[in-house]
Amino acid sequence: MGYYDDFYEPERKKRRDQGVGRFIVTSVTSAVIGGLVVLLMMPALTKSGYVSLNQPNTALAMGNNVGVTPVSVSQPVSLDVNTGIVQAVQKVENAVVGVINIQKVTNPWTRQSGTVESGEGSGVIFEKKGGKAHIITNYHVIDGAQKVEVSLPKGDRVEATIIGADALTDLAVLEIDGSKVTTVAELGNSDTLKVGEPAIAIGNPLGLRFSQTVTAGIISSLNRSMPIDVDNDGQPDWDMDVLQTDAAINPGNSGGALCNIYGQVIGINSMKISQTGVEGLGFAIPINDVKNIVSQLMQDGKLKRAYIGIQNPLDLTNVPRSAWKEDLNLPQDVKAGVVIRGVPDFSPAAKAGLKQYDVIVKLDDKEINSTADLRKYLTINKKPGDTIKVTFYRNGLEKTVDLTLGNSPAN
Repeated sequence: MGYYDDFYEPERKKRRDQGVGRFIVTSVTSAVIGGLVVLLMMPALTKSGYVSLNQPNTALAMGNNVGVTPVSVSQPVSLDVNTGIVQAVQKVENAVVGVINIQKVTNPWTRQSGTVESGEGSGVIFEKKGGKAHIITNYHVIDGAQKVEVSLPKGDRVEATIIGADALTDLAVLEIDGSKVTTVAELGNSDTLKVGEPAIAIGNPLGLRFSQTVTAGIISSLNRSMPIDVDNDGQPDWDMDVLQTDAAINPGNSGGALCNIYGQVIGINSMKISQTGVEGLGFAIPINDVKNIVSQLMQDGKLKRAYIGIQNPLDLTNVPRSAWKEDLNLPQDVKAGVVIRGVPDFSPAAKAGLKQYDVIVKLDDKEINSTADLRKYLTINKKPGDTIKVTFYRNGLEKTVDLTLGNSPAN
């Protein structure tokens, strides 16, 4: 029969049923007695604070009384955000405009000509007087334009006149009718900037579709020099001094405003490094440099550059090393300079005695390592008619001559 059959007996079952009955009776009796005890002690427990009795409909009416916490109802929150960046943008944004480059094209099949919008950039209104408004932008924004139009903040488009432009400094000045201009930007002081202070870029990235886009960051560096190759010959023609910022600058931002926290324009956005994996490397021309150049462009329509009178200068670093000793006969301690490849008759260089294959290493006491250095020194520090000391090497010997600068034929 098995092991379990030994324990399943009628007598033992009878005893278990009797035990269950006794347990039920005992439990009911205990519950009744406990309830009576609690009921008798309730007044004392309530008085001592161990038990809180809330009457119906009074907990919510009493508000902050103990017991029930009222259910909160979500309400919309209205904030008046008025930070420094917001105030700066409100001050200057309506002085930032769109600049449209319109060029003439000819259909090769029909021989018919027409105009098309070749590109869009940005500009900054910096002056309004005599019924006219003047705008700063980049040279590359209006380069090659048959006609230039300006898109104002409210959408009005007006025709613009180019009153001055310079390719090396990448700046241009436009003039428009000022009747619809409401805001003129305040130009700040880029010499007082500090690395790490806020920088706000305003412009038209990717064209007028995203007009007056605002991005913010900081001034990342005050002393950057970017090589500029104007004639696309693979040799830098100019070293542009620029401010570096991590505020987002995209195609179309060129010519727009870089502002400080006070809404003053501290730079004209000009370029960015756009390589895969590179972020936050934007550059602007310092506004103090812009002021000097713009005043000349408005007065003369161009920059009057001092002319040294040499043709096709070549960076020494671009000359094969074998030619340094064999053809130019340079000492070993000469590592950089500018090789003269031609001297026009009656030019300032010819009058001073400079010759083909001389290697210029200094102007005055400034070391010259490249043609960009040479052009930059003459543009910033000299004007036509000034006298300059030129240090150069000829046949292995260092020489110095005084040269009276002329007016560049390109002017």
